[in-house]
Amino acid sequence: MICVRELTKRFPDLHQGDLLALDNVSFQAVAGEVFGLLGPNGAGKTTCLRILSTILAPSAGSATIDGHDIVEAPDEVRASIGFLSGTTGLYDRMTARETVEYFGRLYGLDEPLLADRIQQLFTTLQVHDFADVLVSRLSTGMRQKVSIARALIHDPPVLVFDEPTTGLDVLVARAVLDTVATLRDQGKCIIYSTHIMREVERLCDRVAIIHRGRILACGRQATLISDSGAPDLEELFFSLVSRDDVSENIVP
Repeated sequence: MICVRELTKRFPDLHQGDLLALDNVSFQAVAGEVFGLLGPNGAGKTTCLRILSTILAPSAGSATIDGHDIVEAPDEVRASIGFLSGTTGLYDRMTARETVEYFGRLYGLDEPLLADRIQQLFTTLQVHDFADVLVSRLSTGMRQKVSIARALIHDPPVLVFDEPTTGLDVLVARAVLDTVATLRDQGKCIIYSTHIMREVERLCDRVAIIHRGRILACGRQATLISDSGAPDLEELFFSLVSRDDVSENIVP
């Protein structure tokens, strides 16, 4: 469903030369799994996901989403994914229902199907109580529920979650994680970016540890921990990141 091959991204910097944000990143994710991108802030997670979502163009390398090349077939890629981040980016002057209806129509859903999808999603996400309230009046947690509905309205096979629990209280964050687990059980292919260890441990079938634009390790959690001799994922993460910093003469 997601195939990434040697993906590289450079950003021009007038003072320091090109900034290498992604350095030959490769991985695959399949239907029915949550693939985690675990890394500290600035590791390249969001850059990677923006490229996969066709928001940014890669400097080198390639990727396909549900069989569609991100450069050659961006429209097909966007139709195949639902994207959710910690920043909702909703229209304050629209209601929750109007927002989701608007995006459903953008995806070409006919009115009966759109109405059925909204009813289903709003019930699952418990949005009905504020469905006709302006977004400007919604709490952060309510906004995130609307964002999830917006991402799922066209029933995409691939879902991209970029630190979706940022700024949420513990109850809403738990609801988001439960939703991700349910979507995995429904057979969706999910890529989940975070720096929160417990989210990876709870959700992710496989994980890639990324630091300074490079994949340091990739595989099933239990296998990575066993092969490294680390007691748990957190210790493995800190060990790999610290070793990478030392190799580049970076003092924390």
